[in-house]
Amino acid sequence: MNQLSFPFLSLIIFLPLAGALFVTLLPAGQTIRRVALGFALLTFILSLGLYFGFDSTTADMQFVDRAHWFAPLGIQYYVGLDGISLLLVLLTTLLSAISILSTWTAITDRVKEFMISMLLLETALLGVFSAVDLFAFYVFWEASLIPMYFIIGIWGGPRRIYATIKFVLYTMAGSALMLIAILALVFAYHQTYNLWTFDLLKLQTLHIAFRTQVWMFLAFALAFAIKVPLFPFHTWLPDAHVEAPTAGSVILAGVLLKMGTYGFVRFCLPLFPDAAKQAVPLMATLAIVGIIYGALVAFAQRDVKSLVAYSSVSHLGFVMLGVFALNPEGLSGGILQMVNHGLSTGALFLMVGMIYERRHTRQIADFGGLWRQLPLFASFFLVIMLSSIGLPGLNGFVGEFLVLVGAFRVNPWYAVLAATGVVLGAVYMLWMFQRMMFGPLDKVPNQQLQDLNRREVAILVPIVILILLIGIYPQPFLGPMQVSIGHLLAGM
Repeated sequence: MNQLSFPFLSLIIFLPLAGALFVTLLPAGQTIRRVALGFALLTFILSLGLYFGFDSTTADMQFVDRAHWFAPLGIQYYVGLDGISLLLVLLTTLLSAISILSTWTAITDRVKEFMISMLLLETALLGVFSAVDLFAFYVFWEASLIPMYFIIGIWGGPRRIYATIKFVLYTMAGSALMLIAILALVFAYHQTYNLWTFDLLKLQTLHIAFRTQVWMFLAFALAFAIKVPLFPFHTWLPDAHVEAPTAGSVILAGVLLKMGTYGFVRFCLPLFPDAAKQAVPLMATLAIVGIIYGALVAFAQRDVKSLVAYSSVSHLGFVMLGVFALNPEGLSGGILQMVNHGLSTGALFLMVGMIYERRHTRQIADFGGLWRQLPLFASFFLVIMLSSIGLPGLNGFVGEFLVLVGAFRVNPWYAVLAATGVVLGAVYMLWMFQRMMFGPLDKVPNQQLQDLNRREVAILVPIVILILLIGIYPQPFLGPMQVSIGHLLAGM
């Protein structure tokens, strides 16, 4: 399939955009939800063809589609996939469909505008993970801000305006530096190498002076670190998560944050390899601080959604530690952990949204004894919570184990300190679960709660299946990325 001339990848990228345009023509009503879900599901089904048609024996870009955009400046519409980006595209299409399905009763105001925003956001995210041209990558990167701005700012909680403005200002500050670095990179070397192109594959063959690499690495890294978010650039994240509607939190945690970690792997490492090597102690230290800090602050939270939000800071620290181990184990674990975090934390936000719709509170102290009243809800919550803390046999264990092995090969202390985050993660997650699910069912509102319905079960079952599958048999997920990772490290 990856040899066909048909623009299959472009079809997948822009199908949600077509869905958004189609939704604008529909009258208000329940049809809007079904049409939006239909386009999202079709995009996911088609994206499975990328996985089954992917050739895992080559590091070359596959499903490539390219066309001149601004020919005089060498700017192209140039998209393609390799083993590093494949799983993130699949994660985006899956979580987008699940998120839209989760809004059936949660979003009741301006439904058409919400569905348009979700579909536009999906197209932008797919473009980010598929772009090979740096300028196209930047356009998709910035385009993702607009629908997320509206999703949080219109359908968010009481402090949604504050959270939205903070999110946009942080991200745009980093994006401005990245754009300057992209332009500087091309302008500085187009005469020396007779090169006027934003093509990543050509740019990474340049021999860039170390001093220049350092400055450009810092510009790119700041933009990506804010998006991750890497400590100490994390302060926008809890506000955005807590104020966003459930579907927005799922996409924000499951996919949008991965733009930052993906950017480090896709651009910082191959374009500025010498600077990346020199940055290992700094990046590893910030990652470890984020792991421990995020876990400690999560333990102090009394709002369950805020607890899950701070857990993202800790879990994404593991991703960054794996990436900057700069070895096959660490990079494999880091990329897989991007997917694992998207599944586990995305599912936790979904379940927090489900219980909030019933109880209209997120305070942990307002619950207790839910296992007795909501056994199905509690059972799903248990599996997802255990995957988040890395229980062997579930997906989180595979990613964290590979990251720790990769970190140990660089410096044993990195692995030892990061492992404390695993212990702390188990502490705050088990504490939260015990307070909510066990104990006496002594609060009257909790005694009237209804268990999960069929739609909610349908939302959670695919995620739990993937959690179990990755934990028991991770090879189908690790296999496609190995050659691409080897090629990346060989180039460094």
